[in-house]
Amino acid sequence: MAASELYTKRARVWIPDAEEVWKSAELNKDYKNGDASLQLMLEDGTNIEHKLDPKTKNLPYLRNPDILVGENDLTALSYLHEPAVLHNLKVRFMDSKLIYTYCGIVLVAINPYETLGIYGSDIINAYSGQNMGDMDPHIFAVAEEAYKQMARDERNQSIIVSGESGAGKTVSAKYAMRYFATVSGSTSEANVEQKVLASNPIMEAIGNAKTTRNDNSSRFGKYIEIGFDTRYRIIGANMRTYLLEKSRVVFQADEERNYHIFYQLCASSHLPEFKMLKLSSANDFLYTRQGRSPVIDGVDDTKELSSTRKAFTLLGINESNQMGLFQVLAAILHLGNVQIKDRDSDSSIIPPNNGHLTAFCDLVGVTYQDMSQWLCHRKLKTATETYIKTIPRLQATNARDALSKHIYAKLFNWIVEHVNKALITNFKQHSFIGVLDIYGFETFEINSFEQFCINYANEKLQQQFNMHVFKLEQEEYMKEQIPWTLIDFYDNQPCINLIEAKMGILDLLDEECKMPKGSDDSWAQKLYNTHLKTCSLFEKPRMSNRAFIIQHFADKVEYQCEGFLEKNKDTVNEEQINVLKASKFPLLVELFHDGEKAISPTGQVPGTGGRTRLSIKPEKGREKSSKEHKKTVGCQFRNSLQMLMETLNATTPHYVRCIKPNDFKLAFSFDPKRAVQQLRACGVLETIRISAAGFPSRWTYQEFFSRYRVLMKQKDVLPDRRLTCRNVLEHLVQDQDKYQFGKTKIFFRAGQVAYLEKLRAEKLRAACIRIQKTIRCWLARKKYLRKRSAAITIQRFTRGHQARRLAKFMRRTQAATTIQKYQRMCVEKKRYRQKQAAALVMQTILRAYMARQKYRALLRESKVVIIQKRVRGWLARCWYKRCLVSLVYLQCCFRRMKARRELKKLKIEARSVEHFKKLNKGMENKIMQLQRKLDEQNKENRLVNERLAGLENTYTTESERMRGELSRLRGAEEDAKNKGHQVTSLLEELEKLRKELSSTQKEKKTIEDWAQNYRSEMEKMVSELKDQNGSLKKEKDDLNRLIQEQSQQMTEKMARAILEETQQLKTDLNEERSRYQNLLTEHLRLEEKYDDLKEEMVSSNVPKAGHRRRDSTHSSNGSEYTYNSEYAELEDGSRAGEDVTRGMDTSLTLKLQKRLTELEQEKQSLRNELENKEDQFQRARARDDVEFKKARGAELEYESLKRQELESENKKLRHDLKEIRQSLVGNAATGAGAPGSPAYKVVLDQLNASCEELEVRKEEVLILRSQLVSQKEAMHHKDEKETMTEPSVYVEDVSKLKDAGELKQAYVGLKDTNRSPRFTRKPLEVSDLLSRLRSAAPDFHKLNEDGELWLVNQGLKETIRLLEHQLQTQRRGYDSEVESLRGELQNVKEENNRQQQLLAQNLQLPPEARIEASLQHEITRLTNENLELLAEDPTASREARVIILRRMVDLMEQLEKQDRTIRKLKKQLKVYSKRIGEMGAGQTEGQTSPGQMVDEPIHPVNIPRREKDFQGMLEYNKEDELKLVKNLILELKPRGVAVNLIPGLPAYILFMCLRHADYVNDDQKVRTLLTSTINSIKKILKKRGDDFETVSFWLSNTCRFLHCLKQYSGDEAFMKHNSPRQNEHCLSNFDLAEYRQVISDLAIQIYQQLIKCMENILQPMIVSGMLEHETIQGVSGVKPTGLRKRTSSIADEGTYTLDSILRQLSAFHSTMCQHGTDPELIKQVVKQQFYIIGAVTLNNLLLRKDMCSWSKGMQIRYNVSQLEEWLRDKGLMTFGAKETLEPLIQAAQLLQVKKKTDEDADAICSMCLGLTTAQIVKVLNLYTPVNEFEERVSVSFIRTIQTRLRDRCESPQLLMDTKMIYPVTFPFSPSSLALETIQIPSSLNLAFLTRV
Repeated sequence: MAASELYTKRARVWIPDAEEVWKSAELNKDYKNGDASLQLMLEDGTNIEHKLDPKTKNLPYLRNPDILVGENDLTALSYLHEPAVLHNLKVRFMDSKLIYTYCGIVLVAINPYETLGIYGSDIINAYSGQNMGDMDPHIFAVAEEAYKQMARDERNQSIIVSGESGAGKTVSAKYAMRYFATVSGSTSEANVEQKVLASNPIMEAIGNAKTTRNDNSSRFGKYIEIGFDTRYRIIGANMRTYLLEKSRVVFQADEERNYHIFYQLCASSHLPEFKMLKLSSANDFLYTRQGRSPVIDGVDDTKELSSTRKAFTLLGINESNQMGLFQVLAAILHLGNVQIKDRDSDSSIIPPNNGHLTAFCDLVGVTYQDMSQWLCHRKLKTATETYIKTIPRLQATNARDALSKHIYAKLFNWIVEHVNKALITNFKQHSFIGVLDIYGFETFEINSFEQFCINYANEKLQQQFNMHVFKLEQEEYMKEQIPWTLIDFYDNQPCINLIEAKMGILDLLDEECKMPKGSDDSWAQKLYNTHLKTCSLFEKPRMSNRAFIIQHFADKVEYQCEGFLEKNKDTVNEEQINVLKASKFPLLVELFHDGEKAISPTGQVPGTGGRTRLSIKPEKGREKSSKEHKKTVGCQFRNSLQMLMETLNATTPHYVRCIKPNDFKLAFSFDPKRAVQQLRACGVLETIRISAAGFPSRWTYQEFFSRYRVLMKQKDVLPDRRLTCRNVLEHLVQDQDKYQFGKTKIFFRAGQVAYLEKLRAEKLRAACIRIQKTIRCWLARKKYLRKRSAAITIQRFTRGHQARRLAKFMRRTQAATTIQKYQRMCVEKKRYRQKQAAALVMQTILRAYMARQKYRALLRESKVVIIQKRVRGWLARCWYKRCLVSLVYLQCCFRRMKARRELKKLKIEARSVEHFKKLNKGMENKIMQLQRKLDEQNKENRLVNERLAGLENTYTTESERMRGELSRLRGAEEDAKNKGHQVTSLLEELEKLRKELSSTQKEKKTIEDWAQNYRSEMEKMVSELKDQNGSLKKEKDDLNRLIQEQSQQMTEKMARAILEETQQLKTDLNEERSRYQNLLTEHLRLEEKYDDLKEEMVSSNVPKAGHRRRDSTHSSNGSEYTYNSEYAELEDGSRAGEDVTRGMDTSLTLKLQKRLTELEQEKQSLRNELENKEDQFQRARARDDVEFKKARGAELEYESLKRQELESENKKLRHDLKEIRQSLVGNAATGAGAPGSPAYKVVLDQLNASCEELEVRKEEVLILRSQLVSQKEAMHHKDEKETMTEPSVYVEDVSKLKDAGELKQAYVGLKDTNRSPRFTRKPLEVSDLLSRLRSAAPDFHKLNEDGELWLVNQGLKETIRLLEHQLQTQRRGYDSEVESLRGELQNVKEENNRQQQLLAQNLQLPPEARIEASLQHEITRLTNENLELLAEDPTASREARVIILRRMVDLMEQLEKQDRTIRKLKKQLKVYSKRIGEMGAGQTEGQTSPGQMVDEPIHPVNIPRREKDFQGMLEYNKEDELKLVKNLILELKPRGVAVNLIPGLPAYILFMCLRHADYVNDDQKVRTLLTSTINSIKKILKKRGDDFETVSFWLSNTCRFLHCLKQYSGDEAFMKHNSPRQNEHCLSNFDLAEYRQVISDLAIQIYQQLIKCMENILQPMIVSGMLEHETIQGVSGVKPTGLRKRTSSIADEGTYTLDSILRQLSAFHSTMCQHGTDPELIKQVVKQQFYIIGAVTLNNLLLRKDMCSWSKGMQIRYNVSQLEEWLRDKGLMTFGAKETLEPLIQAAQLLQVKKKTDEDADAICSMCLGLTTAQIVKVLNLYTPVNEFEERVSVSFIRTIQTRLRDRCESPQLLMDTKMIYPVTFPFSPSSLALETIQIPSSLNLAFLTRV
């Protein structure tokens, strides 16, 4: 396809622009051949006509598709030209905030003028080990490529960092060195990598300065060689410097500064150690104030000097030398302030006593007179004589400045030399990586000698760069077998020849310097005459005869000839140098003597005079000839540059081109003009031009097929991908020259990929149109059908509605007619009924009135008689009933009080009986006491019966008396009837009776009035009491509710506080555990490094003939393993140490020891801190307990006060009752207290009130006691809890009161509230009561009308029956208690019989079994008692439990003593029996036959039966310990053990051996066995630490060994999980708690080793399986890749898939399960695995722009679901592994969600809680559409996200820490396997072990 065919309508092109360099436009119509112009429309909508060049007819550059914009590699662009490169860099820099971009082999770095968080250790770890094209462009990727190629190709590498001032060269070089220092480390603890990094602040201080373009511009070039050993670890470095800008010492332009070190000294002049330098502000010195910009914004020179001094110290420059350096620098400043005045036109003079010159002489140790003389004079020598000549002021000033520059150059070289000494080590260098930080191409308004040298160096570097790029292109073509055609590229060799060839510019300059009267003008004329007509690259300015122009590769530069000769000569007055050499200041003397040894200043014999010529950098280690002594600066620079080029040509170069985006140092501001200038100057565009000249776009066959599958038909797809691609390309692209087929890739000419992308987009657009058409048709038809259905439905409902309205109208009309009819009828009927009712009412009222009048007259006459008759009877009956009720109630109350008192006594006695019964002491005495009390109760019952009998007799007597009185009255009545005829006497009697009746009526009225008043008072009092009772109940309910609410709130508050504190303690514990485990890791690393160093020292110092074998030199026929415990190791270490220390660096040893000491101290401090945390927790818990007890004590005090008050009131009431009884007894004879009397009524009321109050008080007392009991139980339950959390709080509102005073006040208030007026106000005092009792009683016989006394008698009978019922109830209670006591007595007897039987059985058992049986029985008995006590009385149960525990402890101690005694006796018995057998063997041999020996009785030795069984121990000899360790640990194959034997078998065997050592009480054997085991495990892990099966196997066995030590330690916390048989196997002599800690630390180290091993295995799989591999085929679209992807560092090792990861995870899981790893530990391992997978995947996603797309998000979601499915299959979903993938899941969701509106931003903020703000913004910036139909994320949307996430408090770290390891815990997991059942297989070769 012709290129002109691409210029169609809507095609986008680039046109030149004066402001933006290039501007984008769009064609309005197609271009046709022969058109003189193009019709274009700019992006702002402006239409323009772009005219084509009539000569060349070159069309404007085409613009790349949007999908290719923002690529990581510029070579991936389809159209490779300047505007495409510029636009791509701008988009990445401005929109995506990406400062790095690849351009083939070049890394383009744009200075952001802002601190970015992309250089941390996490970023370094992410780039470490990665291929260069796999990650986003970064300086770390270039450094990793260099490091990897050095290790792979064993070829030295170079990183060339170039760019103009302010572009960021120094920072890039610094980060590259930091990367090498981090990823490689050093071979020793000499901190070489830190020294390499520490050289940066020193060189910046003395070699960097502020310029108009850069605040930290390097004014010299440097090449740092970082040396590596055979393991590619840093061993040292060396620095070479080039062309220091010495003129800056004495002159600075406006807005510039001198070197930083001068300003740092001036800013720190106030420090005490700098007082002697006599410095002040920088504005006071000529050399620091010329630029009028002494301060840099944001830079503290005082702090910078502190950093410089620290760097000096780290590099070995001591304080004295530092102060010497500062003295020299201060002297330079003082020398610049020395004023020289004119004496005459040919001479000058320094005024006497010049302060600055005096300070200079004092600082450098020279005399004032000599220095002042030679500053104004010079010595001239001829062949015959020597004379001194004065010089004018201008020459004297120049000589002063030359001396200052010379001193500074010497000081600079001295510092560089000492830095190199500090960086050089004694180790042999195997390879190196050089970092070249050199000035870029410079062009200013005035360019002098310095700019000439700089541009000359850049010409050489550009030539080397062009050749390297050309070579790489040629290699790529030849590798793919593509026909190679020569590519024309710019060759700058003519320019280099102009400068350095014979009769070149430098040669003519040196020749002019040798001329006696040479000058800049004469040199310029020689240049014009030599090169102006012969070289096209050399030009002469039109308006000047003292300048020349050179056409460099970047641009034309005009150089001013003034000063060239002087700078090239670099002369200084020799006499001034001699004065300085005679200085008393040793450092100054050392500076100039070192310079004299290296290069003689004059090249003549000292003392002959002449000018001084100086080099910029002396060459060390070479002997200089006299010819070399005379070399000029230009000659030396040319030679050093030649050496640099030789070095670079001998290495593999890597290029970093730094770009300065603007001249104003604005953050992320891009100036296209400045950028294009630098791109042209640094060679980036030349690289693009070379690539574009051939086949720039290159695709693999698989990538091409995946991308352009849509352009193929089904019939075109063949099994052979290569053939398919060939057929499709031949069909799509007709011109065969536009592409070439390589071995693995397809090569395209420029623009062809864009053409294919256009075809692909058109195909997809047509497919989209078809899909849209079909969908829109379907949607329209669906909408039509929905509307049609809706219309039919509306019609149906409308018609129905109208019909219902018509029916409703008809019903309403008919209803209205009916309503009217019935309403009229009702009105008429109502009117009639009203009239009828009115007539009836009138008749009724009239008749009723007449009837009532008549009735009232009759009733009034008849009722008078009835009232008189009934009133008398009613009054008498009322009085009798009241008296009867009062009497009965009084008797009931009195008897109830007596009965309750007796009941209370009986309850107390019953409780005492139960107490004695629970304690099981003195059972017979208890029964006798109970029997005695039962007899007393019987006696009391008899007394009560007698009393009842007396009351019955009294009742009978009284009844007889009343009957007699009744008969007497009847007789008198009959006599009165018989004597009725006596009228007179009857009338008198009648009169008398009338008087008595009137007096009786008066008395009756008085009594009725008193009774009425009393009744009203009582009713009033009862109502008041009811009201008070209601209010009190209400208050009580309110208080109870308030107390419950406060208690609930306090409980919830305490629960929340406890939960928060628990969570905080858990977090602190995890942090402490993590720090502790990290320290263990560091300790292990230091131990391994120490061992490596020791082995290296031994191998290097010991002769080969006698060297000790290492693991790699072991042979199968060698001697046995000679490792023998820690003592042998110490001896070997000491012997090896004697050999090592002779060659070892003492400082290294001291640093190692110091580091180990610090680690131990830190470890101890962490342990102490952990203990302090635990102590704080315990103290907090104790403090809470104290507060709780204090609150409970206050509450108890409150309740005791209340109880005392109630008891006092009770006593008072009893006293009143006693007085009343005494008064009643005293007046019983007079009959004043008889029933029915007013006094008796008063007494009865008083007694009722007292009894009621007494009952209320008793109820309160019982309530208080029940509360006390419940709270005591709660406190006991709290004391029994042993959990880590706080106990439940049983605190009521009383606990809020602080002290006893508040409690008393609260109680008084409560008492006043609860006290009733009924109890506070007495109706009658005692005195009134007694006076009433003593008053004369009325005649009660007159009140006996209507049988009132009989009623009294019936009341007494009811009272007696009530008392009898109560007595029977008490009797039944007593009988039930007696029966229960008898039952308990029977139980005690049965228990006694059982104890006797058990005692008899125990006497028949052996002693050991007897002790065990008795102990078991005692425990059972005490347990039963404890349970009974706990059920009956919690307080007593606690005391009993304490007693039981004490008894159990005593029994256990006795048992242990007896066990130890038995063991000793057994040992003695074995020894004696062995001796007897040896002694009797010879005597019985030959005398006794075997049969006789069998029949001979055995010696009676009491051996326990359990000794016959296997005890689960293994016995071995001490000399077999090495064999045990060797066979069981060092030479054991994990795979065979895991498959054929039980899991954890080595751990069981080791523990059984340990048990035997404990059994025989051999502490030495225990110690050596444990030490050998631990050291052997460490050794095997060090040897095979990268084998997962080995590490997993020993992790499982170490944990099992640790669990065995816990399970059989004898601690109750562990023994409760054992069986009785396992508890017999517990260790008895040694406490191995400390060794448990050591083994736990070892298990932690093994766990971390396991995690590292798994990480090393999984790391290569994760990125390929989770990100790169297409699990869902066809979802991801492949975009064109650049050169970096094509030239990866390593060859393809095979593609890993997600299935590979799942298979590896399954292999890990099955291996750990086979080895018997604890399930909890497996869960922790899997959680760590998933964290590593999630972290590595997310980190790579954040660093790879090509992975941030919608389709990749879908791919990640699917992969994560597969991982979750794996967890579900393994049953591991509920322990946190899935949560570790949450950040990755959210990142995948972020790639898939919509990213346009504010609602989308809110959704993203609420969804991505597991991602930090930096990660979210990074993903959004990296989001790259794969197809044209996807849209990029707008900058405004990203700003919206940043604004909404601004308030998040989170770490600014971008990447997740892949090295983070969760703290591991080893939960106790007891084994159910019995030790005595374990069998040792013969394959382990452990036949020397004996089962015991």
